[in-house]
Amino acid sequence: MPEWDETVGVVVGRTDILVVDTGATLRAGAELRSLITRLTGRRPTRIAFTHPHFDHVLGSAAFAGCEVYGATGLDELLRRERETLREDAIRHGVDRDAATEAVDHLVRPHHLVSGELTLDLGGRPVLLANVGPGHTAHDLAVLVPGRPEVVFCGDLVEESGPPQAGPDAIPGHWPAALDRLLVLGGADAVYVPGHGSVVDAAFVRAQRDELAARFGVSG
Repeated sequence: MPEWDETVGVVVGRTDILVVDTGATLRAGAELRSLITRLTGRRPTRIAFTHPHFDHVLGSAAFAGCEVYGATGLDELLRRERETLREDAIRHGVDRDAATEAVDHLVRPHHLVSGELTLDLGGRPVLLANVGPGHTAHDLAVLVPGRPEVVFCGDLVEESGPPQAGPDAIPGHWPAALDRLLVLGGADAVYVPGHGSVVDAAFVRAQRDELAARFGVSG
């Protein structure tokens, strides 16, 4: 996506289309929905939030009728921290009115994942895995089996710059979250960062070790 370089995923099955994150504004979400519909001939039906930051969730209201999935506790966090979310978006350059509109219409998760949950999109299973905490307390990975397997990592992994650890990060658990990602995907998977280009397992492992050193985590 433009401006914040956030990565959005689309997984297409025979009966359902899953969108992984929705962009930073209602306008971005609407443009994304239109693009997906044009490319697939169908409207998206499900959304998975990888974590609760503005650039990944504020386009959600553009996807009317979609079932939304997130890590356990994400629904309550998005209800409780609406003003924090709005101010964070504005601080990072979202127009004030656009940020207010997006937060006012934000769709919170209908389905919460505490461990792992498999969705059937119609001939295409997708695994949602609560692998956090790490980048936030509500990190959800999306694993798409295949050759190769594809793992949407959210901001647990970033390629276009160093991983960002804000005030809601839990640094002491972040390397362990990446260990879980690597177990899920394996050595041959394609890993999709929350920002930047796709990477391989060696990149994820190196970033895991950098984070462990950065935050003084042993093991």
